[in-house]
Amino acid sequence: MFFIEPVVTCLSPNVHYMVCEAGFEIKENHVINSILSDRGEIRWRVITEHIRYRDSGQTLEYINSVRSLGPICECVHLHLQSLTIEQLEDRFMLWFQWTNCSEIFLEMLQTIKDPDATAVALNLMKLTSCLERALGDVFLLIGKECPFLLRDLLASQELATVFGQSVMDVLRVFIGSPDGLNLRNILWHGFASPQEIPVKYFSMLLFLTAGLGQLLRNYLLISLTTLVHRPYIIFTSLEDLHIFPDVNQELLSLAEELVMKSSIVLRNMVPFWVTALASFRQSRFADCVILLLPQLESGLRLLFTTVNKCPSRLMTAESSSLYTTFDEMLAKQFNSEETNQLPLLLGEPAMEFLWDFLNHQEGPRVRDHLSHGENSLNDFPREIANCVLAFSITLLCRFSEDEIGPIKSHTLLEPLMNCGSHYCSKFHPATQLKKQILECIRSINTWTDLPAVPEEQIQEIAGLRKDVDFPCTSVIADIFTQLQPYLPQNIRLFVDSVNSLPTEKLLTELCGKHIPVLFCPRMVLEIIVVLRQISTQCHQVSCQVISTCEARYKQWVNKSLRSRQRNNYLCMRRNIRFLSPVLQVILILITLELISIYTVCEKNVSDYQQYLKFLKLILQYTENLVTYTSPEKNKWNETMTLTGKALLKIRTFLGKQLALVQLVEYQPEEI
Repeated sequence: MFFIEPVVTCLSPNVHYMVCEAGFEIKENHVINSILSDRGEIRWRVITEHIRYRDSGQTLEYINSVRSLGPICECVHLHLQSLTIEQLEDRFMLWFQWTNCSEIFLEMLQTIKDPDATAVALNLMKLTSCLERALGDVFLLIGKECPFLLRDLLASQELATVFGQSVMDVLRVFIGSPDGLNLRNILWHGFASPQEIPVKYFSMLLFLTAGLGQLLRNYLLISLTTLVHRPYIIFTSLEDLHIFPDVNQELLSLAEELVMKSSIVLRNMVPFWVTALASFRQSRFADCVILLLPQLESGLRLLFTTVNKCPSRLMTAESSSLYTTFDEMLAKQFNSEETNQLPLLLGEPAMEFLWDFLNHQEGPRVRDHLSHGENSLNDFPREIANCVLAFSITLLCRFSEDEIGPIKSHTLLEPLMNCGSHYCSKFHPATQLKKQILECIRSINTWTDLPAVPEEQIQEIAGLRKDVDFPCTSVIADIFTQLQPYLPQNIRLFVDSVNSLPTEKLLTELCGKHIPVLFCPRMVLEIIVVLRQISTQCHQVSCQVISTCEARYKQWVNKSLRSRQRNNYLCMRRNIRFLSPVLQVILILITLELISIYTVCEKNVSDYQQYLKFLKLILQYTENLVTYTSPEKNKWNETMTLTGKALLKIRTFLGKQLALVQLVEYQPEEI
């Protein structure tokens, strides 16, 4: 893919004027003493006087406010530059403590002393992230649910109560509206290059953050309240993120060459890429990802606007329309009805990776967490940085000039490209359901290892016979017969051998079958939600059985069980022999339903509703099972009565053949 005209800027003319020119038009000299008192207190009145309004003070005039604030920003910047690092720390660190990341702000202050354009842009992204998180903590002093979007947070009455409306208007000019400078969004969404961000705005935001700390101190003293910081979100399931080989020094060197040759890297954005690679080398993993994500968005936007023939959308939109961001680029359609060609260009593996890391609720959601300040920047996992960087390298390689053939064929790139081309979603709800099913069957399989009372110790107990059979054995046999056509041909289900059946291997094989997860229809997702609830309840039953069996066995050995408890324990031990195959049947059933789910949803709505009703009946059974098998209830006779009724309903439904589609093309590996 070739892009004929080189892109000079991704800022539209109006946005470019606002950011790069408006604040430089008025030539005024301000002295710092008019803005900062001898005691180091920021004179907010002097700053807020430069905010302009129209409509009798109700509506912000952003462009005139930027013009008027320009000289103030220049004065603040020159003052901060004139101070030594020791003076900066001495005068401002106290006022950054309210952000809960004062050491990061100290690094930002050091950037001002010798400003590099890329470092300024990086630190401005970190500043907006940390500031948003801290403002959210302040919001919760009064409010109950913090707004997700920064613009809504800055416009909230709660923050206006703490800091004052005019102070919040100052912040809105800098980072809270597409009509203003909008520094946060044009950087985080990959529109602004390093050279397009005036350093004086970065200095001013640092200065304002310290001033907010001073105002907050006064509010806390008057209100007799304490600011509580929310804990950071910690990435889990890092073991699922060992996707690509480790990016080593040689791969980083190859990546540097690819950056210079790739057609998805805009020339004015090269410094961001170079600094991202350097950050990874220095184990500054948060910095690496903060720099890479906007550039991935920028590069994909270049592809998006090319394949969809909408070149004007490469630039920032005006306030009257939406930016072209990840949300739209990763969607099935754009402009409400047109088919998005980008997914076809990237392919399913790349699309599933992007959805996994950016969108799926149980995935890392890296951009959301980082940009909203929800992660600790000092403890960012290398695993995530490695994944994002490795994936970025695969895109650089795929969309690069033909003359770099020797680089593309490098032996180190081959395993990276292979992993990228075979990626399958790990965090889609359907994938998470498969994971739940396998965890559940492993738990049930441990029942056979539970400690049991030796037969010679069991006395004949009134109402309990060891040789009693489960009355619904024939129903299970019928269900096995109904399920058999949908299983691998080398698996046969028999009631008398179900406990020895390699169910885990069977489910592993079934769960290994690929199902399309990209752009799942709403009906599919609704069904998956119910299937996951069923699986969760089954796992809870298994955990309760294990816990109760172990506890009761210890009490049996210690002879601390009363007569009724002994009866109940022996009843439970007998009945779990029958409950185990029932739970295994349910797991097999929901796995097959997951595989055939698209066919069901392609049928008419009536079939879908009947199918969903059937699943909710199973869910209700498993929920009741959790209640009856809990240590508090421990009602095993009722459990088996309930199970018998549920099995009859399952057999009846399967007899109508509404749910499943025979896996004609399924060629299983030998178990």
